[in-house]
Amino acid sequence: MSLSQFLKKNKSTEKSAKNKEAAIEAALSELNATREEVEIEILDEGSRGFLGLGVRDARVRVTLKKEFAPEIEPERKEKKAPVKQAEKPKKTEKKTEKPKKTERPKKESLGGPADDAKNFLSDIFSAMNLDVDIDVKTDEQKNISIDLSGDNMGIVIGKRGDTLDSLQYLTSLVVNQRSEDYIKVSIDTENYREKRTEALLALSTRLADKVTRTGKKFTLEPMNPYERRVIHSNLQDSETVTTYSVGSEPYRKVVIAPKNSKYKKRNSRPRKSNKPVAEKTGSSYTTTYKADFKPQQHKAEYKNFEDYLAGHSDEFSGN
Repeated sequence: MSLSQFLKKNKSTEKSAKNKEAAIEAALSELNATREEVEIEILDEGSRGFLGLGVRDARVRVTLKKEFAPEIEPERKEKKAPVKQAEKPKKTEKKTEKPKKTERPKKESLGGPADDAKNFLSDIFSAMNLDVDIDVKTDEQKNISIDLSGDNMGIVIGKRGDTLDSLQYLTSLVVNQRSEDYIKVSIDTENYREKRTEALLALSTRLADKVTRTGKKFTLEPMNPYERRVIHSNLQDSETVTTYSVGSEPYRKVVIAPKNSKYKKRNSRPRKSNKPVAEKTGSSYTTTYKADFKPQQHKAEYKNFEDYLAGHSDEFSGN
């Protein structure tokens, strides 16, 4: 059955387009009908999204009215001769190939990665009612560095730089969605990144001294991967402490711990051991035991039995 016969028989079709009017026109063209001859059902109004994200096409179903739908005789099916059991073909296993993953199409750039980043941040700050100057620079590797300036930059930085990190992540998504090659995006304001790095270096050095002095490990607050790398790099050559990360993002933390699992206190005296010591004497070994105490030495009062009798003569005489 041809496509036109299928549409006439089913008297209906569904179409998608950027808006519902375009979808309706496409369906009318396919049914070769006018608006008076059909019934229109809006399945999805569609969405224009926000800043190029979340765009969705509209979808409609158009059905011919009964009085305008032509009657078509059903097609006669040819009867196939019965196949004898002996003539049945053997079943062969067909290998099903997995469908290849299709890459998402890249969106068209608005003028270049730098322009895409600047336009995106301008829309964000406009929605936040913030007046921010955006200075975008591109290096030889086509990486983008953005410096923000203006009033109320504390709002842009956020607690421990969380808002600034989020803006950097979202800007990187928008830029790389329109680029064939990966582009690194970094955002800074009021030299916050450098100040934060210096603070982390001083903090990690101070905590390493504390761990060395007390022998107890110390767990820092959750940090992003960049800040964790700063601490790992600063203490990687330490002779007394080691660092490692625990937990999962975004709550992953750095732990500073003593390098030796068994911490030895300074000026501690070695404990005495009561274990037997084997010493070699000639061709054999003699095991000796060291005691932590000395047995009490008793002195004999009498040299012999006669002296004992002489000393207790009063008891035996009955006096």
